[in-house]
Amino acid sequence: MNTITAAITAVGAYVPDFVLSNKVLETMVDTNDEWITTRTGIKERRILKDADKGTSYLAIKAAQDLIAKANIDPLEIDMVIMATATPDMMVAATGVYVATEIGAVNAFAYDLQAACSSFLYGMSTAAAYVQSGRYKKVLLIGADKMSSIVDYTDRATCIIFGDGAGAVLFEPNYEGLGLQDEYLRSDGVGRDFLKIPAGGSLIPASEETIKNRQHNIMQDGKTVFKYAVTNMADASELILQRNNLTKEDVSWLVPHQANKRIIDATAGRLDLDESKVLVNIERYGNTTSGTLPLVLADFEHLLKKGDNVIFAAFGGGFTWGSIYLKWAYDKK
Repeated sequence: MNTITAAITAVGAYVPDFVLSNKVLETMVDTNDEWITTRTGIKERRILKDADKGTSYLAIKAAQDLIAKANIDPLEIDMVIMATATPDMMVAATGVYVATEIGAVNAFAYDLQAACSSFLYGMSTAAAYVQSGRYKKVLLIGADKMSSIVDYTDRATCIIFGDGAGAVLFEPNYEGLGLQDEYLRSDGVGRDFLKIPAGGSLIPASEETIKNRQHNIMQDGKTVFKYAVTNMADASELILQRNNLTKEDVSWLVPHQANKRIIDATAGRLDLDESKVLVNIERYGNTTSGTLPLVLADFEHLLKKGDNVIFAAFGGGFTWGSIYLKWAYDKK
């Protein structure tokens, strides 16, 4: 029997229409375009303004984009993994609702939450299901409505995050393409440095938690930056060493889009030319679970069959890692 590998065979994406530019943010908090651009690389981010639409809306749109472009029957999808840090609601899994709404009624679905590493972890999970031989079509969606948890009076966080979603389809491959290796890690030391304090079982919602804005994302920027730079770079470097890859062997680096300086540091550690680093943070900001698939969607036209692609991410918790994948198709 031929060895089964799990390859990405289709990509889809969606971002809301409303653009929140740095110039607009200047009217909301004490900041300016030069300061934001210099420190983050972000120029604008997309915001889902509709109060009656949640993360599921973004996810459904991205999945529908993939289904339409790949011309696949939703009934053939075996499972849906929903990578998100901002589910529509507690308990009722967002992925289950998304699967039903896109017509994937033969699939089972669930949510996966690892902050900004959610999609990276989801790639590992989706690939494992396919490689097991049990499932043929696994839809992995990364989506977050970060505007729902951002405090727009906090200039340290409101400049960073945006809303968006992307989706990929994992299918069996018999040519040795697809996911080759992974290095995934986590460390609970990060629990205090990047979090939403209230709303869980530890600090349930109350009048006081709402008044104190404890349902918004909070971070110790300097600490998170230090850990992110070190761990994303270390993980990516280890993946290259473990697979005997040189910088010449790497076709593309697909990094989590949290901060341009973190991206540059990771690329620098690998000694990669800037032309090999895929970046769209200036247009979307940090969409958390949506960053990696949005990069794939934006640059799908550059990816060629057989390309060596290195993914890297870092998220709250802390969670981080790197994945080595061989691209499986040329865009038609």
